[in-house]
Amino acid sequence: MSQTENKQGQVETTGHVWDGDLREYNNPLPRWWLWAFYVTIVFSVVYWILYPAWPYGDTYTKGISSVEYTVETEDGETKTVSEPWNTRALFTRDMQSSPSALAQQEWVSRVEDMSFEAIEQDPDTLQFALSVGHGTFGDYCAACHGAGGQGKVGLFPNLADNDWLWGNSYETIVDKIANGIQGNMPAQNVPEDQIDDLANYVLSLSGEAEISGEAASRGKQAFATCAACHGAEGKGNEAMGAPNLADAIWDVADVPGCGGDTACKVDEIKHVVNNGIQREMPGFGDRLTETQIRMLAIYVRQLGGN
Repeated sequence: MSQTENKQGQVETTGHVWDGDLREYNNPLPRWWLWAFYVTIVFSVVYWILYPAWPYGDTYTKGISSVEYTVETEDGETKTVSEPWNTRALFTRDMQSSPSALAQQEWVSRVEDMSFEAIEQDPDTLQFALSVGHGTFGDYCAACHGAGGQGKVGLFPNLADNDWLWGNSYETIVDKIANGIQGNMPAQNVPEDQIDDLANYVLSLSGEAEISGEAASRGKQAFATCAACHGAEGKGNEAMGAPNLADAIWDVADVPGCGGDTACKVDEIKHVVNNGIQREMPGFGDRLTETQIRMLAIYVRQLGGN
């Protein structure tokens, strides 16, 4: 009997024996496992041919598979481009042709074709515009104005207080988002013996301080320079972005932060008068589409309760 023959019930061996009793068993791999292994080899070869795989030098094999998507040219036309398969191109194509992307494009087209008044009367379209506008606000505006549009006194205007320096029409908001804002007030050369009276007079316009007698006369006289922009009664001028000083809403001077301390409030006003205001918001017309700006305007306008 050969060494590879089995006795009843014994496992087959290869015939190799060490130390007299140490034998090598002959247990073949299951056929299903071998076929699975062969499939993985074939899959790997196909994958290497179709997709990016092997690095060489400072680049890599691109594969023969490609992804097509559309891009907008500088003259506003669209064209189809094709590039080797990669996740960025695949994401771009999915954003253009997936069912959710097509549904979104349909809603965007509705916003493009409808007036602001019509959008306000269509709850579904309005909700879509607010949703997109909220996302756009978070990406481009929240860094300065805050996630809720509350702003920061002295730095960035509050968009949630219904006090619109430049007006609250959709056309105005769209224009300011697209082209930016220059919100500057030159420093005022007010004599030292008049500036306290001027500050008190400004506070009195909104009931933050009382002023009477000679002080009132001096304060009102000094305010004549301010009235050129803010109006004789201090109610502002939307055409110039001059704030209303009689509505107790303070965007630059932190009067509310002083509590009941009148001297602190006076100092806040004096600081603004003496130093002026230098604020600028960049335009986003080169970064956002016209429709994105329209939806952002709808979202911003509702922050102030409109």
